[in-house]
Amino acid sequence: MSVTDQSGRTPGHIMLAEMAEQPAVLRRILEEGAPRIREIAEEVAARSPRFVLLTARGTSDNAALYAKYLLEILLGKPCGLTSMSTTTAYGATPDLTDCLVITVSQSGGSPDLVASTRAARAAGAITLAVTNNSGSPLAEVSEFHIDVLAGEEKALPATKTYTAELLALHLFVEGMRGGHGAAAAKQLPELAEAILARRGEIKALASRYRFAERMVLTSRGYGYPTAKEAALKLMETSYIPALSYSGADLLHGPLAMVDNISPVIAVVPEGKGGEALQPVLDRLRDRGADLVVIGSPAEVDRASAGFALPTEGLPEELQPILEIIPLQLLAYEVTIARGQDPDAPRALAKVTETS
Repeated sequence: MSVTDQSGRTPGHIMLAEMAEQPAVLRRILEEGAPRIREIAEEVAARSPRFVLLTARGTSDNAALYAKYLLEILLGKPCGLTSMSTTTAYGATPDLTDCLVITVSQSGGSPDLVASTRAARAAGAITLAVTNNSGSPLAEVSEFHIDVLAGEEKALPATKTYTAELLALHLFVEGMRGGHGAAAAKQLPELAEAILARRGEIKALASRYRFAERMVLTSRGYGYPTAKEAALKLMETSYIPALSYSGADLLHGPLAMVDNISPVIAVVPEGKGGEALQPVLDRLRDRGADLVVIGSPAEVDRASAGFALPTEGLPEELQPILEIIPLQLLAYEVTIARGQDPDAPRALAKVTETS
């Protein structure tokens, strides 16, 4: 029997429903959005930007970090994550001639994102907005716009818009290099459905963390944005302090806080990111950490617990679209187990207006 609040509403039902929409959203992007994304990518590529700046906040900032890996690895473009206050607070006027500025935002409504993009365009940049709202102020001030086609998202924790942003950004980068990203990604909706069908495994895993006072998440390469996004989801829904580190950074000091009590969640991709993470996993096991692995089936077998992803044959750069789904479910299940409502985290608003 489901527990309801005083209004008769089941806590978390909106977030749960929106997580379940992700296969359909991914399919919609591949079938309806991909042609337009490719057109935009080809137009931008024809202008030969020298480097790329990525602008975002919150969940979309983690999607932007994923795009940074794509752009640097697949296109060889120097990339940076912008500090919006340099223009919005300090009034700096950089020369952005021949620079591509990509602003990622679910709502496209935050004033600092709009102001930063407007300033970038005035400074000579090629501006691209990636949003879930084609009529947003951000879309209006940008030269190009990609709609991630996720449909209205009502739960405060972003889930379907995040995976939609990842796929849209992947298709854009593939289009810039003349590739066929939609073909490589065509299995994603079916794989996402298979992961969501295993919710029972995640519910059992969540029982380990009901009383956790702290969590550490780590990964490398394409998996690192997943670790950061999972930490954000855990903090904003369950209020558990969740610290995310690149595996390389974890070894430079923070490893000292790891013990056999605080759980460590490692996102282990199949590919070079997972290989680079091996020394970190070895050190964590040596310290007796409660190590949980999301990703590589071989590493799940060696961990205290985990969730093996069906990523065999899937390019490493597409795996983050699947990696985050069990971690979204984990945040949901932990929050429900702690008697809280993941649909409405305290002190948060759907559109955060910073300036």
